[in-house]
Amino acid sequence: MKPNVGGIDRIGRFVIGIVLLIVGLLAPIGAMWQAVAFVLAAVAVVTAVVQYCPLNAIFGINTCKLQDKK
Repeated sequence: MKPNVGGIDRIGRFVIGIVLLIVGLLAPIGAMWQAVAFVLAAVAVVTAVVQYCPLNAIFGINTCKLQDKK
């Protein structure tokens, strides 16, 4: 897997993940919406950490500026 998430995209995923986690923990929403918030938070944070997003790969999007070392 080549990294395809980087720069502002990666930072945005971290921020969105943390915000969704806080919403899931503190907002007075139903259990179903809490679960949705937690799942979306996990996806956002994991894709930021591993720097790979399958949807970016499918659509040919690459925001990672890392160059392969030869």
